[in-house]
Amino acid sequence: MSRRRVRSTGARDRVTTREHPPTLGVLLAGGLARRMGGGDKGLKRIGGETIIARVIARLGPQCAGLIVNANGDPARLAFLGLPVVPDDVPGFAGPLAGVLAALDWAARELSAIEWVASAPTDCPFLPRDLVARLHAARRAANVPLACARSGGRTHPPVGLWPVALRADLRRALTVENERKIDRWTARHGIACADWEATPVDPFFNANTPEDLAEAEALLAAHADP
Repeated sequence: MSRRRVRSTGARDRVTTREHPPTLGVLLAGGLARRMGGGDKGLKRIGGETIIARVIARLGPQCAGLIVNANGDPARLAFLGLPVVPDDVPGFAGPLAGVLAALDWAARELSAIEWVASAPTDCPFLPRDLVARLHAARRAANVPLACARSGGRTHPPVGLWPVALRADLRRALTVENERKIDRWTARHGIACADWEATPVDPFFNANTPEDLAEAEALLAAHADP
C-alpha cells in the first residue's frame, strides 16, 4: 500500500529537516476555545492573516510535512490543503489526545517518520528554529521528549514526541484516564529548550479577544517577531 504524501509548506528557512531527523508537524486545534467564545482560535486574524496561517508559515519549513489535529467538520479547514486528523479518544481529552492522533497517523501513513513536533494553532509568534532546538535539547539530555520554555515558564503542548511511545500514551489516556501532559512526560524523561520571553514571548497564545488585541499591538511594535 502506498504511503500518504504530506504537502511541504512554504519556502525553506535556514532551519531545515537536514539538521535533525525528519519530523512531522502537528497543529493542535482540537480544543473548545471557550475563552474566545467558541470556534477555531487559529482562524482569528492578526496583521491581516489568520493565526493558523502564521503558524504554518513558521513551522512548515522546519518539518517533513504538516497535519492538523481538529475535531468536528474537517471541511472548515479544507482550504489549508493539509490532512485533518481528529482525536480518537472520546470526550475532548486535551492536547495529549491530539498528540496521540498525530503519532498514530505518522505510524500509519509515514513509516519513515519517527518524530512529531506539536504546536497550538493560537501561537502567532512561534519560533522559526523550534524543531531544531527541541531535538538539540532532548539529545543533550539523553531523553526521548522535549518541550519549549520561555522566561522560565514551560509550554507542554509545544513539544517533541517519539512515535515509539504511542502505545504507552494510548494506555495512559484510555486505561489510566491521564490528561496531564507533565505527569505523562515525567515517566519517560523530558528536556526543555529555552527561549527569551522579551521583547515578545515566542509562545504567546491568543486565548481571548484581549489577547488578540495584544498580539496586534506586539506585531505593530516589533514588525514580525
